[in-house]
Amino acid sequence: MNWNLYSNGDKFFAIVVSVLIGLFTVATLYPFIYIAAVSFSSGFAAQAGKVVLTPIDATLEAYGYIVSDPQFWISYGNTFIYTIGGTVMSLLFIVPCAYALSRPQLRGRRFFNLFIAFTMWFNAGLIPFFLNMRDLGLLDSMFGIILGFAINAFNIILLRNFFESIPQSFEEAARMDGANDFQVLWKVFIPLSKPAIATITLFLIVARWNGFFWAMVLLQSESKIPLQVFLRHTISNLSDDDEFAIVQTAAGFSAETVTAAIIVCSIIPVLIVYPFVQKYFEKGILLGGVKE
Repeated sequence: MNWNLYSNGDKFFAIVVSVLIGLFTVATLYPFIYIAAVSFSSGFAAQAGKVVLTPIDATLEAYGYIVSDPQFWISYGNTFIYTIGGTVMSLLFIVPCAYALSRPQLRGRRFFNLFIAFTMWFNAGLIPFFLNMRDLGLLDSMFGIILGFAINAFNIILLRNFFESIPQSFEEAARMDGANDFQVLWKVFIPLSKPAIATITLFLIVARWNGFFWAMVLLQSESKIPLQVFLRHTISNLSDDDEFAIVQTAAGFSAETVTAAIIVCSIIPVLIVYPFVQKYFEKGILLGGVKE
């Protein structure tokens, strides 16, 4: 960058922006770095508060403890089932719904759009939703977790706006070739909407992967809980477990390091997926968020 081409005001603005971005980056990354450092530190160092940026008395004892727990792997597998199954189920509902709402020829289109948007501001609430799931026989059901949260009004509106930005001539050309609604959606709209669908898929994956509250409320069986609920049980139980306190004294790990190790394991899959979707993220948000 040639600074001579810029005025003093522009230089000052660039410096301020750079400093703010740097501070924001540090504030964003530090929690991840701290949790990773704690997970690789000894239990004594973590309990003494010695860990800041790097592991103290580096050890893998905490990871060894959690991978030896069968419930960890059961919960980890359940989280993949809820994330993959829930994301696929959501896309099966959201994409056709958004396509239908984007078509001008849909009768009652304005009413249905307002009806969908209404649910973004008002919902039934916790107890009515719980009673509804109970009456449908979806309590303590893995299918209930996948189906019960398949629809999200924000994602429908985001994808609907993207579909509306596709020129009408594309659909008219497909109609002249004899395509029906399903063929128009599958062969025209979905291929042209990869950025928006990839963005929504990322939203769904993160939401499903981090799903905690309703899984804790609706699931009672240990064999069906996801990793986030397992993490909550671990945090609440380990500190008060006298047997665990004796084991950790001998092994060199603690409740803090075990909890941090579980958090690191829960973050890794999302960090792996994000770079493959990130290139579509900005374009999908911008095009889907603009309503002419």
